[in-house]
Amino acid sequence: MDTTDPRGTGPGKAPDLRKDPGPREDPGRWEDPDFREDPGLRGDLHATVRARVELGEEYDSALVDSFLERVGERIDDTVDRRVRRQLAEQRLAEVRGTRRPGPADSWAERYGFALITLVLAIPLSAIAGALAHLPGLLVAWAGLVGVNAVQAVRLSPELLAGRGRRTPGE
Repeated sequence: MDTTDPRGTGPGKAPDLRKDPGPREDPGRWEDPDFREDPGLRGDLHATVRARVELGEEYDSALVDSFLERVGERIDDTVDRRVRRQLAEQRLAEVRGTRRPGPADSWAERYGFALITLVLAIPLSAIAGALAHLPGLLVAWAGLVGVNAVQAVRLSPELLAGRGRRTPGE
């Protein structure tokens, strides 16, 4: 008795199920959102079911094993991709957290803010001097210096900690 399958797969060999599954018979049957997003997995399942109908029960375990292997590969790929993305996000957060301002963004943040406050200092000085004379002028300029000091410490926290300065004993 010849056990060779007429379709050329032979006994113990799983058919290639990665072919186009053709039109879908039941559009509302699979409602899992992850399943809907993976047309390749959907096609593999349809091909597996069709092959099972065509080949009969003797190929059930081979068909199921083949399908589960492809599902496992897709799960592994998805997990690997998510882990890589999460590691990249963690590295990026670490770099951003300890990053010093670079030449590309330091000018705009450091000098742009200082220039804007100097431009605003002119009308503030005029108003404070006219209304409160010298004490008003001192308060206005103390506020401007304070705002710029806070901005400088925000951009370079080592200024506040005193790092980078040498003490006489060093």
